[in-house]
Amino acid sequence: MDLISQNLPQALMVIGIIALIIEVTVLGLSTIILLFLGLSLLTSGLLMVAGVLPETITAALWSNTIITAVLALLLWKPMKRMQENVDSKQINSDFADLTFVLAKDVSDKEITTHQYSGISWQLKSTQPISAGTKVIVVKKEVGVMWVAPAP
Repeated sequence: MDLISQNLPQALMVIGIIALIIEVTVLGLSTIILLFLGLSLLTSGLLMVAGVLPETITAALWSNTIITAVLALLLWKPMKRMQENVDSKQINSDFADLTFVLAKDVSDKEITTHQYSGISWQLKSTQPISAGTKVIVVKKEVGVMWVAPAP
């Protein structure tokens, strides 16, 4: 504890950077709170190094409380808006142009599966397709391949 109190501005900046790294890399900006706290700790440390704030634990606590609250008020809505911005565009992957011949009929009445890459995928289609038909994967979901007759 003595080491931290003797080097309070540097300790605040290091803890702030660690909080920012955790928020961005581990949590992917999902909590936002660590972002505000990390920026606050970094700002408080810089203000202490610049001589604007005294190098005391009381000053550190109050400045972090105030700076975190101000950052939360200013950045909450823009950050929430950024989190809600989701791209719904389909991405082509290794399933692109995957074709195979159906071993069983695909219909909405029974579950049909297909082994691919060591996984048993459920097959679905917008129309019934009979066994022996060559199909192409047109859409992917978690555990589900949507197929259509190949041209």
